[in-house]
This record gives sequence, C-alpha cells and structure tokens, in this order.
Amino acid sequence: MTTALPTLPRASLTTNSFEEKENGDLPIQSPSNDYIPPLGQPLDDGTDRVFQGVTNRWLDEIATQPSVFDDPLTLEVYRPPPQYENAHRFDPLARWTWREEKAIVRKIDWRVMAWAFVMFASLDLDRSNISQANSDNLLGDLGMTTNDYNIGFMLFRLAFFCAELPSQLISKRVGPDVWIPTQMVLWSIVSCSQFWITGKSTFLATRALLGLLQGGFIPDVVLYLSYFYTKRELPMRLAFFWVSNYLAEIVGAFMATGILQLRGLHGKSGWRYLFLIEGLITLIIGVASFFMMPPGPTQTRTWYRPNGWFTEREEIIVVNRVLRDDPTKSDMHNRQGLSMKMIFWSLCDWQLWPLYILGLTFGIPTSPPQQYMTLTLKNLGFTTIQTNLLTIPASVLGVIGMLTVTFVSERMNSRVIPTVFQQIWVLPLVISLESFTSQTSQWVYYAVVFLVVGYPYAHPVQVAWASRNSYSVRTRTVSASAYNMFVQLSSVISSNIYRADDKPLYKRGNLVLIVVCVFNICFYAFTFFFYRTINRRRDAIWASMTPEEQADYVENTKDEGNKRLDFRFAY
Repeated sequence: MTTALPTLPRASLTTNSFEEKENGDLPIQSPSNDYIPPLGQPLDDGTDRVFQGVTNRWLDEIATQPSVFDDPLTLEVYRPPPQYENAHRFDPLARWTWREEKAIVRKIDWRVMAWAFVMFASLDLDRSNISQANSDNLLGDLGMTTNDYNIGFMLFRLAFFCAELPSQLISKRVGPDVWIPTQMVLWSIVSCSQFWITGKSTFLATRALLGLLQGGFIPDVVLYLSYFYTKRELPMRLAFFWVSNYLAEIVGAFMATGILQLRGLHGKSGWRYLFLIEGLITLIIGVASFFMMPPGPTQTRTWYRPNGWFTEREEIIVVNRVLRDDPTKSDMHNRQGLSMKMIFWSLCDWQLWPLYILGLTFGIPTSPPQQYMTLTLKNLGFTTIQTNLLTIPASVLGVIGMLTVTFVSERMNSRVIPTVFQQIWVLPLVISLESFTSQTSQWVYYAVVFLVVGYPYAHPVQVAWASRNSYSVRTRTVSASAYNMFVQLSSVISSNIYRADDKPLYKRGNLVLIVVCVFNICFYAFTFFFYRTINRRRDAIWASMTPEEQADYVENTKDEGNKRLDFRFAY
C-alpha cells in the first residue's frame, strides 16, 4: 500500500466556475493574477477513475489533481528548471477535464505503449527461441550437453547483467529514442548470425553477445514510458508490456512449429532457419523504431511527422498531469547523463535494497522448470510439434495471472499482497515436483509443470514498485538498472539449479526451489513491515512539527528524493 504524503496547507482555491472559450476548452492561463482556477476532486488513495472506467456523469468534471504546485512556496521549490525539455509547457494554473485526459491517455496508449509492446515482443522472440530450438535437437546437432546449455544460458544472463547499468547511462545521455532502436538493430544482427554457429564455442559467443546487446532494454523502455504516464497508470501498462513476452512465446511457438519443418532444406537444421527468420523480424522492427519513438511528449514533431502527435493544449495536459503526479520527473533533461557521484549515491540508497533482494530471489522457484520445459517434454516422449504446442497453454495462463495480480495490486493499493501470491501459488507445485517418481504419468507431470510455468507473474508490479519508491529521475534511472541486474543475477543462479547428474526428475533441484520459495514468502513480510515502519516514523516526526517548521523544511532541506520527510514509500 501507499501512505498519502503529508502536505503543507494549500492556498485557498476559488470555486468559481470556468468561463469556457469559444471552442469549449477550459482556459490554460488564469484571467488575472488574483484568479486561481478550481481543481478537480482529489482521487481516493489507490483509486484511479480513469483506470476504473469513465461514466458520462462526470466526463466533463475537472480532472486536474491537487499537487505541490498549488502552494506558492512549494511551487517554487518544485518548479521545473529551464533545461527541462518540457519546461515551456509547464503551467501550474492549467486545468483540463476527464474527457480530455482520457482521450490523451488513449492516444498515448496507441502511439507509445503499443509500439513498446511490439519492441518487447521482438526482444522475446530473439531471447526465448533458444527453448524452441532445443525441441529440434539443437544440443545434439552441436554436440553439446545440458550442462553446456546451462553455461550458455548463464553467459547470456551474465552479459545481460553487466550491460544493464552501462546501457542505462548511454540511454540517459543520448536518449532512449536513439539508444533503444540501436540496441535492437545490433542484437538482431547477432541473432541472425546464429544460423552459422558450428559448435559449443560459437554457441557461447553468440549467447554472450546477445545478452550484452539486449541488457538494459527493459529499464530503458520503462524510463521512456515514465515520461508519458503517471505512477498510477504505469503498473497496468507495464503488465500489458509484459503481455508481449507471453504473446511472443505463443506466436513464437506457432512460428517454430512451421519453421522447424524446414529441417533438411539445403542440408540445414530447422533451428538455424528459426534464428535467421526471427532475427530478420527484429531487424525490421528495430529500424522502424528510429521513426516510431519521439524523444518526449513535446518533441513529436519531425520532418516525417510535421504535425506531431499532440496539439499545444494536449502537450500542456500531458506534461502537467505527469508533473502534478510526480514533480521530480522534471529534475533532469532527457538527454542529461549521470555523473559517477550520482550513480554512487543512488546505489547506496539502502531503502531500495529490499526490492533488489526480492528481484534476486522471487523468480528462482519458477525459472528452472520454465527453462527446461521443452527439454522435459521431449524427454517425456512428446514430438517436436507437440512440445512447442504444449507450451502455449502455460503462456495463456501466465497472461491471465499477470494481469490479474497487477489489477488487484492497483485496486487494493498494495504491492506485497499480490506479489507474494506468486510464491504461494508456486510452493505446493514445486513440492509436488519433488515428490514425483519415474512412475508418475507424463500427463500429470506436464500438468504440474504447466501450472508452474503459468504462474501469476508479479514482475511488472515490482518494477513499478521500485520506480515509485525511487522518487527522482536520477535514482529511478539507476534503481531500474540495479533491480533488473538482480533479476538477471537470479537467472544466472537459476540456470545452475537443474544439473545433468540430477536428471530427469531433478529431485535435488526441486528441493532448492522449495527452500527459496519459503524464504521469499518470509522476505515479502519483512519488506511490508520495513516500509511501513519507515513511513510511520516519518508520520510521527512530521506531525510533531509546526506548520512553520514544515514550511521551512520544504524550502531549505538538504534531504533529497526518498530521503525527504514528506516522502512515503509504497508497500
């Protein structure tokens, strides 16, 4: 949950009605210095009217929410600096209706979110097709063992891990609209080159290069999306962002079913054509991304898009709605890099470390069964076509579970309850896997693995959780990479849990998964009390201060970001 931020008493706002312009729009500037347009009714904590749906009864009510910009003192403290790329659209007196905001959010969804969805799907095509290639005897053709496969998977994740923070720093300097398409073009070339791999050494080299070039893509896109969405809107968008992961697996499974039938064409294995064709698809999407990603909401006009995506009024609404939700989003330009001092202090933010630890451990109980699903199905006697098709139901279940836990998280205004549910879901299933014997029916085994792989994925909630608790662009840039680095490190650990000497039932490995799952449940409880204790302590300190002391603190404090007494952590 999130505790409401304490605020200074706002200057009294007039309740005079708007005088509409001839075109029916609400005025952007107040008619005089003495007139302050009224604000909309504040949303209840954890409730998002736009998220819940719109009724015609209040479509034309004022949507503009109260914020720090309503008080003259805090307005000057949080006023965007001149170097902020959207500073020319900042207006603390701007007001708009729910009808306007809903239309703009829908436009952002189609223009920004939809393309982010396509890009992430292409990432997963190139990242997960190794699993489909396994069903076509990749290891046998290259003369490798499952331990060699584990090493390749580990190298990929280590390279991905090492590239996270450098990628974020490059993205922050040149802009995600330049760096993300560049990444995609580079890794698609490597993906295509897997057509020519000849053995263990070339297999390992291409896995490492793919990880190096794909690392940082996810936090880069999350940072880019934060330019357009409020913190209330971002979690559900991230859930749909990760839906593309599952969609890529479903589409990839169908594609693999057809492409792998090319085995024997020109004397080549089917998995070689799989790497080549899916790499070419990503190359096309990567080139198109140079034209589909504007730098920011007020920078959508270009020679091939002369009218841009938004009118002047729409730009004002997009910029001010985001800043009113989180005024720290203006503290850095979208082409401003981070200094080593900024990086160091961001990494030293111990109050984010519980989330990093969760990033390290939350995915371990599900990763080995997911990683080995196609190999397991092949070992159970299923054909190549059956193996790829049997992975699809688990992906469908995963989409339903992920969207459900994200929706519940926002409606309950809670992060811990929906995310710990993933561990509660998985625990009895991995206990079942550990109890299976060689006499267990292959369909029973498949049913349990299907439920493990189709778990309710809580990752989008946790990404948004880390972003929300960072509270500044600087910290958010580093924390997004740091969190994802721990997630990749988790995959490195996971890739070594199922070992060749433990096959085919992996009894020892499943016991490890049970232990980690129990630890995760306990640590989610610790994280809940950790953030609640900090918030309650700050509440007590803030309540003990006089209004004058509170005003002096806001104006003169040296505390930054989530260290401020008026900041509250989400949990």
